[in-house]
Amino acid sequence: MADEITRREFLKATSGAAVAAGLGVKTRPAEAQEAGRRADTRHLITSSAEWHPKKSLLFSMLPERLTLEERLRLARDVGFEGVEAPPVSIEEAEKMRAAAEKAGVRLHSVIYGGWDAPLSDPDPAVVARGRRAVEAALHCARALGADNVLLVPAIVTARVRYIHAYERSQRQIRSLIPLAEGLKVTISVEEVWNNFLLSPLEFARYVDELGSPFVQAYFDVGNVMAFGWPEDWIRTLGPRIHRVHLKDFKRDTRRFVNLRDGDVDWPEVRRAFREVGFQGYINCELSGGDEAYLRDVSGRVDKIIAGA
Repeated sequence: MADEITRREFLKATSGAAVAAGLGVKTRPAEAQEAGRRADTRHLITSSAEWHPKKSLLFSMLPERLTLEERLRLARDVGFEGVEAPPVSIEEAEKMRAAAEKAGVRLHSVIYGGWDAPLSDPDPAVVARGRRAVEAALHCARALGADNVLLVPAIVTARVRYIHAYERSQRQIRSLIPLAEGLKVTISVEEVWNNFLLSPLEFARYVDELGSPFVQAYFDVGNVMAFGWPEDWIRTLGPRIHRVHLKDFKRDTRRFVNLRDGDVDWPEVRRAFREVGFQGYINCELSGGDEAYLRDVSGRVDKIIAGA
């Protein structure tokens, strides 16, 4: 990448973009104003008793043999406040919203993704299909009563260079911001195993450059374990974090495991979330199971929250 972004250029750009709110780096005026608006929505937590994130799980974790109403009621009964829904039609979304309201849980996010038709693809037809899918996910979120859509922003491959993935995806996301603002639904970009956004500095810079409170970070605790430390990412991303996925990971076998069974330093992760003032939804992204399994998962989340 020497002919695209040199180390000196990267450091110059990242220092100007305030890639880490906690680093004390000055931003350009417009970015500083935007970062300030995001920071105003959080407060520094100083007491261990004050961390109260909202517990959530994926809709796909709930037993398929149950009816829609039964699945959502089970989520509430085992201790979850929210559910992250898959993309569905507007008609299905309205039914899910009614069922969720009856069950007493909130459908707060749509786990759209973006693997099938990446916004970074060199084929304009693929990009157009991806844009339509993101637009549909935003409308779906509105119908569900959700205020968030998870987006995998780009995929770097042998035929898609990193710089092109960066530029193409940002261009498409910028064009989607007016719709997101109009619907009051945030686009949260996630770091996944897509060879993209491989450091917390770059992730923060990527979000800041888009310059909208309706584009934020979806932070996955487990995903970064293969190449970093989640507590470091949390402290760097800070108030940019809008949603969180909870997973655990074993480094020696390079596989995901149940919460608190892997190598994630949960007390330190908890401490980092408290420091940056995150109080939003923490979503379990695990395999599904029966009521006993889901109660166990809920209990594991409670221990993470409590610092046990």
